[in-house]
Amino acid sequence: MVYWLRNEETEPDQLVQSEAEYAPDIFPKKGSTSYFPSAICPVHGKTSFEGTTGRENVISGKRPLLYRCIRGNATQLLLNNKETTIRFSVAIALILVLSAVGLTYEIAAGRVLAPFFGTSLLTWTTVIATVLGGFSLGSALGGVIAERPRAIALRNVRSALVATAVLMAVSPTLLGILHAWGARGTEGMMLSVFLVFFPASVCVTLPSPLLAKLAIEARPGREGSSLGFVLAAGSVGAIFGAILAGFVALPLIGSTATFAACGAMALLCLPLVRGGQSGSSGVTIAAAAFVAFAGLAGSPACEYESGLSCLHVFQRGPEVQLVSDGTVQAAERRRSAETSDGTVGLALSYTEWLWERMDRDLGPEASVLFVGGGGYTLPTQLLSSRPKARAVAVEIDPLVTKVVRLHMPDAAEMIAQTGYDGSKERPTDRRLGIVHADGRVYLNETDQRFDAVVMDAFSSGSVPAHLVTRETFARLREIVDGPVYVNLLDTPDGQLAQGTYAILRELYPHIEAVQGQVNARGRTNIILAASLRPLEPLDNSKDDYSPTQISDARAFTDDRGWVGHR
Repeated sequence: MVYWLRNEETEPDQLVQSEAEYAPDIFPKKGSTSYFPSAICPVHGKTSFEGTTGRENVISGKRPLLYRCIRGNATQLLLNNKETTIRFSVAIALILVLSAVGLTYEIAAGRVLAPFFGTSLLTWTTVIATVLGGFSLGSALGGVIAERPRAIALRNVRSALVATAVLMAVSPTLLGILHAWGARGTEGMMLSVFLVFFPASVCVTLPSPLLAKLAIEARPGREGSSLGFVLAAGSVGAIFGAILAGFVALPLIGSTATFAACGAMALLCLPLVRGGQSGSSGVTIAAAAFVAFAGLAGSPACEYESGLSCLHVFQRGPEVQLVSDGTVQAAERRRSAETSDGTVGLALSYTEWLWERMDRDLGPEASVLFVGGGGYTLPTQLLSSRPKARAVAVEIDPLVTKVVRLHMPDAAEMIAQTGYDGSKERPTDRRLGIVHADGRVYLNETDQRFDAVVMDAFSSGSVPAHLVTRETFARLREIVDGPVYVNLLDTPDGQLAQGTYAILRELYPHIEAVQGQVNARGRTNIILAASLRPLEPLDNSKDDYSPTQISDARAFTDDRGWVGHR
């Protein structure tokens, strides 16, 4: 058996071999302290560990981690495999996997917030800041743990992995509970994000410092390149996690199952973190069972989910409502064949006012661009009432179109009869072009001209910022010959309405602004109609929509745009 002696003052490295189990020949007489001066124990620090010199202090066993340090000025005494090690490739793989899990969890956190608090610059800022704060604290605590005795450090890392699995799997449930308890508004959103996502972010990063230390120890003399591989593994894992979340996990299995999958990956790392005293197998099994239950039996956060939308469909009396990220995006009123007059049952008040305005302004062969397909109710109304009219609807999420075809019969029938791929040349017998793309991208690339445009795109409870800028409406001015209709959701005379109104005032001489009834959250639909020619007054305007005054403000631009509701 080979023993390693490290003498800090005399001979720095001396290899002593002995066949005896306790190697008594390398110890001085019991109580002597002159043989090994000024040694430091790597586990207990300076020679403060209680014990006595002599063979009775040597711990034997098949693969002991280290021998006890000896009281006084004795040296540390280790086996040649002095501490538990993990292969370099295994340590690097674990760092990569945990980094991927962390980033997947972060993106899923932003997605699962949408049904409760919407999706905006503020929600994503809060999620990113919270998760990065958790990563930072986890790294700091992990560094402290990495300096502890190896057996204790490994046990702490395994505990952190189990905690990571449970906390990640339970995240959607905790978020729903906090929302049910009354968490609302920006303050409620920030508190919920911190309470739900911060603890798991700490735990998933906690193992990394010890893994980095093990990776560097596994390649003596090549510490620089080892550290480089450690940092690269963390970055590559983060990249892989981001791609996995956005392109695979969230679109295919949804946010609830994605959280459970993150927890499962944390548990799968446990067998690779060996050494020291093992934790309770019962705890690990219970955690695995909980993660599996959360993934298989947990209620999905969304009825229909893609990487862009969290959709629910509700039947309320004769109405079918399409709810996206907690906001009613579209509704269709079902009517019997006896009472049908060939038009669509518009159920939302703002669509009824918009249609009255459009019906007054547009001719029988109008070509209209709709930025934001939603429930396709307005395009369906246009084409139903004007057999020679044409429309192009730009909807960013194909899932929205799929759900409309499943649950909204009038719009589904119109799509089936006249719909076509709007990115290709229009067939002569088709009148409703459907383009699945970002509205701004379509505006920049299209060479078509239109008689009017309806800007009705929403992301959660607000308009996407890049669709309400001076540059966007300047492009519309180039390709649209007639009126521009804009639907906003804002507080009366709010910042979104002010910034958009300022843009239209720069580009159009005639603008009409109306607003509907204010809801419980203090917001309302504000509709702006802008035209190069005077807009004729409506004969039978809806009673719940009335003219409103919009204050002067700075026009939004691509550089300084709308930042979302606070």
